Amino acid sequence: MKKVDHIGIAVKSIAESLPFYTEMLALTLLREETVEEQGVKVAFLDAGNLKLELLEALHDNSPIAKFIARKGQGIHHVAFNVVGIEERISELKEKGIRFISDEPRPGAGGADVAFLHPAQAHGVLYEVCDHTRSKGASSNE
Repeated sequence: MKKVDHIGIAVKSIAESLPFYTEMLALTLLREETVEEQGVKVAFLDAGNLKLELLEALHDNSPIAKFIARKGQGIHHVAFNVVGIEERISELKEKGIRFISDEPRPGAGGADVAFLHPAQAHGVLYEVCDHTRSKGASSNE
C-alpha cells in the first residue's frame, strides 16, 4: 500500500451534501462522475493529502443504497493507492485476506479497484485502487 488515496463517504444526495464540504469546510470540488458498474454517482473533493469521495446511490439495489439503509450516511470505506493491483490482490490472498470480488473492477476516475471483505479487516471496508492505467487521472488530483 502506497498511501491513503481517499475516504469514501456515503450520502443520500451529493447535491444536498456538497455545500457542507465546499462552503463550510472550503474544500475544492475536483470532479463529479457516474460509475454505472458500481451503481454510484461520485464527487471527489480535495482534502489536502487525500481526497474525499462522496458516494450517492443510482438505484435502490446499489451497494451504497444498501449501506445507507443499514447504517445511515457516513464513512463507507478507506481506499489505499497501489501500483499493480493484480499483484497486490494476489499477495493479500496469500496472506488469507478475502475480497468482495476476486478481480479488479472499473472504478471512478478510470482506476481499477477491489474491496477487501470487511470481515477480514475488523469491520472496516478497505479498497485498493490502482490509477496506473487511467488516462490523465492521478491519485493526487
